[in-house]
Amino acid sequence: MDPSRHSEALRAAQMYYLQDLTMDAIARELRTSRSTVSRLLSSARESGLVQIQIRNPLDTGPELEGRIRQRYGVDVHVVPVLETLNEAETLDRVAMQAARTIGPVVDSNAIIGVAWGSTLSAVSRHLTRKITHDSVIVQLNGAGNMHTTGITYASDIMRRFGSAYGARVEQFPVPAFFDHAATKTAMWNERSVQRILELQAKMSIAIFGVGSVDADYPSHVYAGGYLDETDLNILATSDVVGDVATVFFRGDGSSDGIILNERSTGPALAELRQVRRRICVVSGVSKIKGLRGALAAGLATDLILDEATARRLVDYEGLPAANG
Repeated sequence: MDPSRHSEALRAAQMYYLQDLTMDAIARELRTSRSTVSRLLSSARESGLVQIQIRNPLDTGPELEGRIRQRYGVDVHVVPVLETLNEAETLDRVAMQAARTIGPVVDSNAIIGVAWGSTLSAVSRHLTRKITHDSVIVQLNGAGNMHTTGITYASDIMRRFGSAYGARVEQFPVPAFFDHAATKTAMWNERSVQRILELQAKMSIAIFGVGSVDADYPSHVYAGGYLDETDLNILATSDVVGDVATVFFRGDGSSDGIILNERSTGPALAELRQVRRRICVVSGVSKIKGLRGALAAGLATDLILDEATARRLVDYEGLPAANG
């Protein structure tokens, strides 16, 4: 198969098998006929690109994946999404492929840390059932604020992960941010809280999105009443570009001196980097600054993102090498 035909067959296969698009929908997006799409899918199967599920060989991976992998040392899954789709539609496509990518990674006896947020909420709705034994889903950060306990929002996400993998769910019933750092210090000495922290310390997988102040599709931590005007001003003066599990960082990946992190209930970035498998899901080019910061901080081992954001990422030059 010539390179052009190979590329078209791969794109059609990803849309059909990973995104559940019909052949008519694929034909519209690729501006071709339904019969051509059918032939592309047949070619994909006959050439070995598709073997029950999408196979994306690392030695002949798409250019974007290869460049990101080489630059940041992460395993990459780029979701082909047309830039004409809006941010909500793009998120749904990315979430669907992320859910199907995460499934094979989850095994029995795993402790899986899950952050809450708009991206993980979308991913949780597309998870497919896979029975495991003695696995645990542990919430990475608290979800309460002055307006709500956050229990319903966060627990729905954790419940979907637990149901999908037959795992026990351990929630983290603390606020997203304490009012005072001293309160956090005191709470972290409580045995009930230490039990959750000990589970987090044993995580084999962490799954999270990247929050960004500038995102068109607002990150829940910025849109859900978790930060007041004073907090947002502090983030601005600290040159913060984003967060993972409500722990903030700058564009170069640093987080030292960001005082809100002293009140945050998410795992410190140094602790997160100790987790063997760290799956980051990002959708939308408006999160590019947060994504660059997260990669500079070395927070991800696996990255799932849409094609437009991947292209924007590889077009950017001059970032320092990733830590960790």
